[in-house]
Amino acid sequence: QVQLVESGGGLVQAGGSLRLSCATSGSIFSRNSMDWFRSTPGKRREWVAQISVSGNTFYSDFVKGRFTISRDNAGNTVFLEMTNLEPEDTAIYYCNRALPPQWSWGQGTQVTVSS
Repeated sequence: QVQLVESGGGLVQAGGSLRLSCATSGSIFSRNSMDWFRSTPGKRREWVAQISVSGNTFYSDFVKGRFTISRDNAGNTVFLEMTNLEPEDTAIYYCNRALPPQWSWGQGTQVTVSS
């Protein structure tokens, strides 16, 4: 069973930056496209960004141009570089494989952006 451990969140002022990491266990990471998601109370978990096995990247409209997803296959880790953060980006951020069935969800990492 693959385990997901997200980290790197914190409290930042609007306009600031954070870099999130998602470490995965197991050796199958490099064979999977990976997604970042986020959730806030009262809202469904929403998709943020994806990176394919070959490194192609895709972004939701609300983060395009501000967030960058990347991966380190040797380290079994996916990253989310977040810049020009907005209060609306406040959420718990999670990663998971892109294709179902998804792995068990990690605890996520809290990002709070103050205005």
